Amino acid sequence: MTAQGVSTETAESIGTKTAESIGTKTAEGIGTGTAEGIGTGTAGGIGTSPGRSDGPAKVTGSFVYSSDLAAEDMVWAVTLRSPYPSALIHSIDTTDAQKFPGVLDVITHADIPGRLLFGQMKVDQPVLAADRVRYHGEAVAVVAAVDLETARAAAELIRVDYDVREPVTDAARALDPECEWLHPDGNLVAHTRIRRGAASTGDLPAADVVVRGSYSLGMQDPSFLGIESGLAVPVAGGGVELHIATQWLHVDQEQVAACLGLPPDKVVLKHAGVGGAFGAREDLSLHVHACLLALRLNRPVKMVYTRTESFFGHVHRHPAVLHYEHGATSDGALVYVKADIVLDGGAYASSSPAIAGNAATHAVGPYAVPHVQVDSRAVYTNNPPAGAMRGFGTVQPCFAYESQMDRLATALGMDPVEIRLRNALEEGATLPTGQVLDSPAPVAELLETLRGLPLPPADPAAPEGVVRGVGYAACLKNIGFSEGFDDYSTARVRLEVAGDGAVLATVSSAAAEVGQGVLGVLRQIAVTELGVGRVEIRQEDSTFGTAGPTSASRQTYVTGGAVREACRQVREEVLDLVRQAGYEDPPAAWRLREDGVVDDAGRQAAGLADVLGTRVIEKTAEFHHRTTFPLDRETGQGNSAMQFGFAAHRAVVDVDLDLGLVRLIDLAIAQDVGKAINPSAIAGQLQGGTVQGAGLALLEEIELAGGQVLNPSFSGYLLPTMADIPPIRVEILERADPHAPYGLRGIGELPSISATAAVAGAVRAATGLDVTRVPIRPHHLTVGTRSAPRP
Repeated sequence: MTAQGVSTETAESIGTKTAESIGTKTAEGIGTGTAEGIGTGTAGGIGTSPGRSDGPAKVTGSFVYSSDLAAEDMVWAVTLRSPYPSALIHSIDTTDAQKFPGVLDVITHADIPGRLLFGQMKVDQPVLAADRVRYHGEAVAVVAAVDLETARAAAELIRVDYDVREPVTDAARALDPECEWLHPDGNLVAHTRIRRGAASTGDLPAADVVVRGSYSLGMQDPSFLGIESGLAVPVAGGGVELHIATQWLHVDQEQVAACLGLPPDKVVLKHAGVGGAFGAREDLSLHVHACLLALRLNRPVKMVYTRTESFFGHVHRHPAVLHYEHGATSDGALVYVKADIVLDGGAYASSSPAIAGNAATHAVGPYAVPHVQVDSRAVYTNNPPAGAMRGFGTVQPCFAYESQMDRLATALGMDPVEIRLRNALEEGATLPTGQVLDSPAPVAELLETLRGLPLPPADPAAPEGVVRGVGYAACLKNIGFSEGFDDYSTARVRLEVAGDGAVLATVSSAAAEVGQGVLGVLRQIAVTELGVGRVEIRQEDSTFGTAGPTSASRQTYVTGGAVREACRQVREEVLDLVRQAGYEDPPAAWRLREDGVVDDAGRQAAGLADVLGTRVIEKTAEFHHRTTFPLDRETGQGNSAMQFGFAAHRAVVDVDLDLGLVRLIDLAIAQDVGKAINPSAIAGQLQGGTVQGAGLALLEEIELAGGQVLNPSFSGYLLPTMADIPPIRVEILERADPHAPYGLRGIGELPSISATAAVAGAVRAATGLDVTRVPIRPHHLTVGTRSAPRP
């Protein structure tokens, strides 16, 4: 790609925007759940595992990430951040920095020409802090200079007069009416209530056995390897282009334009190479800063965070405290669940409202419970902002409800798997929201699959004091956007004969490739639908129709659905051409396959190149998934989700009782994917998500003291490595969702959800300890607090 002198290239061939308006909008519920009518005879289609086209470049180091971008006459910019989690700002003096040789500009809040705040769901976060800072690392000023070193040196010359305040760092304290308000509307960001069965009238029924527990989780970092970076380039007419690693071009563009005070068509966002995301690229970071400086200087401006700065520059998983009460009959049937969940949202709202909602609607897990009372709150504190992260509000309750299931099994003297099977959801079951599952829900099958796998043999050389435990956990997760959001994606498909005489299909969309493989999936769908071996993918910019975010496990479902629909419109036109060419009316069974049109007996009736001639067929489609509805604010009732996915984990650990160390011996995951579009890629996603969940169980935590981040580096924040993780067994089930394209289910988030709980369950089984907090630290497993290991 060459644009304004920018040199960059991303995973697939990056397209340039064509001005054609969006074409047809298809009706909801397009998916039939079957692959009927598609050409399945061309290699590389759905159900196969072609390699990633960006794989060789990423492995050899030639892939261009956003941090590799460069442009002629480019300058650098650096952010000055608050050293305090809570302080009033009396003044910001940039005089010395402005005079520093090589400095071109310094901006503060006073220089923001448009909206001073940004935010996806709640516009509450300053572009640059004005009268106060609310977390350690909040952006205060930005310096642009001729080179990076000069910008960094000048930033140290900015004098900020802070009036340091006592930070509010405990979410429960933040809810106290006497606590200082961190925002004008108070400290409660969101509160979602679920009331079902007897709980809707204020009571809960009696139960034979009642277990109670309180659980907590630390702050997990997304830890993507590609740090925040981007390049802003001024363009003719007073506009700006931003090349950025993001999960959703269009929402970024709306926010950036508002803060710059520009009409949206003056701000164009383009995909740059992404090195991982996991939810944390849903919020703005350097976007407005770089664009504003580019406009003021009329020069390209590049920003690249350091690794330490990256820890301050993005959101994290919400720490949480969860209080649970489960009631069951003497034979293990759940009677009721009562849950109180408090999520620490940190200084700004980010995605906290939706995450609080997800924590509530998923609070009882993949189990049938007739009576449910749940309160889920997200709270402002002076801790770093928390927001979207893989699992999106379902990881925290999963750890709690699965711990409760273990606790209940112990109280009843039952096998932990058996009590889960006894309460497992199945198709036709009613969720706590009142929504009825209208597609397969193979929770029991997933657990049985794991239980049937052989266990690793005992280690005869294990030293005295090392004990082994096995833990199980299951989960469900909503796919796509919920509660009435019109979630859709746009795609265009073009079919023609290329200059070399080969038939070429070109697929265009603005879907963000963040490493999960969506661009390859779109190619597979085009191959399958059009029977064409040569498919090119064009990754469009924000002037193309939105594909929505790469989040909520939705891109294969929604953008894949749009590509399929556009392909089908192209195919229908091809068959019309066949009819016009004098062939008899093609029966319904005629297909496009291997660059030709084949009859219902599989014989090629015509070559596709001959049918097309010089014609170009181009179709654009939007795909809208099934309508969802907001939850009732008082009862939490409503059909809020368009699809659910299901997964389960089994973990085997050895625990050294003297040292308090945990070693993972075996990990296995079973997940229903509906339809395996690319089995190899799915296995990679399931293994990667499992590692992320195990990391939360044993290692990963941003350590805070009085709101200060103590370990903003990969030497202090511990990620699991290959040495920490055993081979992960993957069991893929395909129980088609009849409402989804090809019957598929979104898969990306589920493997990270129940892994944490399974590892904790295994430690619980090995030690006899309750294990009520993750990450599990050695001092949690001290000998003095241990009881007898569970059978």
